[in-house]
Amino acid sequence: DTWRWYRDFFYDANMHGRDWKKMGDTYRAWVADLSSRADLNWLLSQMVGELCVSHTYVGGGDEPRAKRVPTGLLGVDFGVDEKAGRYFIKRIYPGDNARESYRSPLTEPGINVKEGHYLLAVDGRELRVPTDPDSLFVNTLDRTVTLTVADDPAGKNRRNVTVKPITDELNLRMKAWIDHNREKVDKASGGKIGYLYLVDMDEQGMNQFISQFYPQVRMQGLIVDVRYNHGGFIDQIVLERLRRVLVGMGVNRQGVPSPIPQQMLHGHMACLLNHYSASDGDIFPYYFKKYGLGPLIGERTWGGVRGIRGYWPLSDSGYVTIPEDSLYGLDSQWVIENHGVDPDIEVDNLPGDEMAGRDAQLETAIKFVMDKITSNPMTLPPPPPLQPPYPPNGR
Repeated sequence: DTWRWYRDFFYDANMHGRDWKKMGDTYRAWVADLSSRADLNWLLSQMVGELCVSHTYVGGGDEPRAKRVPTGLLGVDFGVDEKAGRYFIKRIYPGDNARESYRSPLTEPGINVKEGHYLLAVDGRELRVPTDPDSLFVNTLDRTVTLTVADDPAGKNRRNVTVKPITDELNLRMKAWIDHNREKVDKASGGKIGYLYLVDMDEQGMNQFISQFYPQVRMQGLIVDVRYNHGGFIDQIVLERLRRVLVGMGVNRQGVPSPIPQQMLHGHMACLLNHYSASDGDIFPYYFKKYGLGPLIGERTWGGVRGIRGYWPLSDSGYVTIPEDSLYGLDSQWVIENHGVDPDIEVDNLPGDEMAGRDAQLETAIKFVMDKITSNPMTLPPPPPLQPPYPPNGR
């Protein structure tokens, strides 16, 4: 099936110059020597890998499944009080309790737990160092647990609180990182520059764009961050909004001017990217630059834009993906694939700087946009005097 689907649906009918029949015969000869579905996945990946192209994924199937132990999470970082042999709540990730996928258990109404409080027990089981706190939350999903907390390790103001753990903290931690970056940009720019992060170009990225872009449309500048972007398919939707150009103005009785078209950002922009910006995370910054929206700052992207439509299922619930289309430029030359998108301003975030809390790429973007705002501010034109109320000579 994998060989035949690639023969019939791969974007290049010439199979990148490979003798595809020979490839099929070569790899099919190994099937008798395979001992597991994992071996078969490896063999399939080697066969499609002969095409030297991105998005040739293979996985799943009739493989042994490791037993997973469901473990609840609180959305916190624990600290250790070595002297007392106790754990305390070092950081609570606030999330957004209006959205279930961003729910943070310890910030829900009525939960009297703050950073610095000590966790003494879970469901009556005492917690002391060196016991891993997570071990007391095994099999706690889809139910509530009772936490015994106190203001200090000696048990001051000891009390029980009931919470419902969550299955995944990634959204909470990512939101905290986004909020931290936005606060940094806001402080460094004196409130002039907005910050927008897109984790992918899919459903979550679309939700992030809607929730972040529109509250910041009156900023004088915007930093669009697609570092670590997983890809997807919404780049054209996002770019359409970012490309809106001011062509007119309106005003109401209160004298509040509004741009035409509405919901647009009239200001300077820059885009952050790195080597984890992948697929549509490659495509977005490429066209961000093509449209002249601003410079690309960071590192060269992943370099994979041969597109897929999803998973093609195999008979035992395995899957493969098939690159069915590719990008080329107006000069009829292939673009991005196997190279990536080069930044205009190359900046590497060194591990030591990141551990120290420094983001050199973000700092560079802030400086660039601020310099643009200072040298060439893009402000909305004020409304004309109310009298006379019509254009001169009726025009």
